[in-house]
Amino acid sequence: MTADEVLHAVPQQEPFRFIDRIDEIDGEHIVGSYAFKRDEFFYRGHFPGDPVTPGAILIEAMAQTGVVALGIYLAAQELPVAELPQWITFFTECQVEFHLPVLPGERVTLRGEKVFFRRMKLKSRVELLLADGRIGAEGTLAGVGVKRGR
Repeated sequence: MTADEVLHAVPQQEPFRFIDRIDEIDGEHIVGSYAFKRDEFFYRGHFPGDPVTPGAILIEAMAQTGVVALGIYLAAQELPVAELPQWITFFTECQVEFHLPVLPGERVTLRGEKVFFRRMKLKSRVELLLADGRIGAEGTLAGVGVKRGR
């Protein structure tokens, strides 16, 4: 699958999609990005007058890139592409450290590196980089592909 095909296959949609570009992808890593719009729904309440991106949303962006998108690419190496929509990724674990806030209007780069992929379970090491290259968050995230209708 191409990067554009993988991006199109990511099931999360607006307003809960936090990957808008994939720049690199192969069997070992992914590099994607997302531009946090100033009018995202969560900024109204987190924190009024001085908004920052919630940590849960940053984890979601990291998971959508380093687990869901990379997992789709890896699954396509083992399954017929036509079967991929029959699978959904469930988030199973994460250990993340936050270093710097992500502000409204900021584009972040998300880099994921496969730790392992077997039996449709993917564990990745993921970094969230701010526009200036500093690490905003980093950690290990995992998910498992489950066939729908089981």
